[in-house]
Amino acid sequence: MISGMVEVALAFVCALVAWSAAAALIARTLREPRTYAKVLSGSAVAVAVALSGAFVGALLDFSAPTFRILQIGAGLLGPLLAAWGTAEYAVGSARARFGLRLAVAVLSVVPVVVLALDPVRGNFDRDYPAMSDHYDLIPGIALGAVHLFSVGLLLACAVAAMRAEGRRTANHRLTVVGLIALAVLLEIAVTRLGLGMLGQVLMAGALGALWTGFLRAQNPPEEPRGRRRGRRRSGAPRSGGDESDEQDREDRDEGDDEVWGRRRKRTEDDHYDDGGGYDDGYDDGYDEAPAPRAPSRLRGVITIYTLAEGGADGFDDCADLVVDEVARREPDTLLFACHTVPSAPLQRIVYAIYRDELALEEHEQQPHVREFSRRSAQFVTATNVIELALSGASATDNLADMLMPR
Repeated sequence: MISGMVEVALAFVCALVAWSAAAALIARTLREPRTYAKVLSGSAVAVAVALSGAFVGALLDFSAPTFRILQIGAGLLGPLLAAWGTAEYAVGSARARFGLRLAVAVLSVVPVVVLALDPVRGNFDRDYPAMSDHYDLIPGIALGAVHLFSVGLLLACAVAAMRAEGRRTANHRLTVVGLIALAVLLEIAVTRLGLGMLGQVLMAGALGALWTGFLRAQNPPEEPRGRRRGRRRSGAPRSGGDESDEQDREDRDEGDDEVWGRRRKRTEDDHYDDGGGYDDGYDDGYDEAPAPRAPSRLRGVITIYTLAEGGADGFDDCADLVVDEVARREPDTLLFACHTVPSAPLQRIVYAIYRDELALEEHEQQPHVREFSRRSAQFVTATNVIELALSGASATDNLADMLMPR
C-alpha cells in the first residue's frame, strides 16, 4: 500500500515537473524563437504528455492507452525531437539541416502510426511498463530505428561541436550536446526497460538535463571586449595554433603592404597640398610620412545581412574576426561596427564610415574583408548594400575609440 502511494506521488511530481519545464521552455522560446528552441520545447511537451499518462497509469494501473501514450511521448517523440533540436543548434550546414528535417518527418509519422495501432499484449500494473513486454516485433523495430537514429545524430552533433572555432565555444557546445544526450538516453532506458520507481526518478533526471542544456544553449560564453565565442585579443597567439595559422597571418600582412603601398604611391603622385596635414597613424611602419592631401568627403556604407536559420552564431564568429582586423589594420576606416537587431534575430547590420573613396576601395581589397565575404556566405541568404555620402554629422570625439578599441 505504502509502495503504491509512493509510486503515485512520484508519478504526480514527475508530471508536474515536466509541465513546468515545458511551460518555461515555451516562454523562453517565445522571447527568442530559434528553431532549436522550438524543437526542444516540443520534446519537453511530448515528455510532459507522456508523464501525464504515466500518472494516470500509476493511479489506476496502466492500460493499453496509457502505455501507448508513454511510449509515443517519452520513447519516440521525446528522444527524436531532442536529438533534432540538438542538431539544429550544433550543425551549421543548411543542407544537412534540411535533409535532417525530412528524415525526422519520416521517423516521426510512420512509427507513431505503428505504435498507436499495433496490438498490445500482456497484463499491466502500476509500474512503468517495459516496451518489450507489451509490443510485438514491428513496434520494437520502429522504436529501435528511432533510438539508433537519435543516438547517432547526437554523436554527429558532438563531433560538430568539437570542431567549432574557439576552445570556449567548442567546450560550451559540447556541454549542451552532452546534457541533451543524457536526457535522451535516460528516456530511452526508461521506456525500454520500465525500471519501476527508479524509472520515475530517471525521468525527472532527464527533464533536468534537458532544461539545463536548453538554458546553456541560450547563454553562450562571454569574451573580453564583447567577444562571445572564444576569440583572443588581436595580436595574441591562439592556443593550439599550427603553421597554417602563422602562414595565413603572414599572407594577410603581405596583402596589407600591397594595399597600403597603393595609397602611398597615389598620394605621392597626386601631390595634394592643403597647407597642413593630419596624423592618421601612418608614421608607424613608414620611413617617410605621406604627402599631405586635400580633405575629401567621407563615405559611408550600410550593409544589411539576412541570415539563414541557425546561421547567426557562424556569422557572428566571422564578424568578430573582421571587426578586429579592421580596427587593427585600417586607419582610414573611421568606424566599422556590426549590429544585431533585437526584433529580428536573423538580421545583422554592418555600418562603416571611410575617410574617402580611396579608403573604401582599399577596405574592399583587404584580405581579411575578402575572407569574411567568403566564410560568411554560407550563413547569409540576402544582402542589401546602401552607400552614403556624408552631408553633416555630430559625434563625440572618442566615438571611434569606444566602438573600435585598438
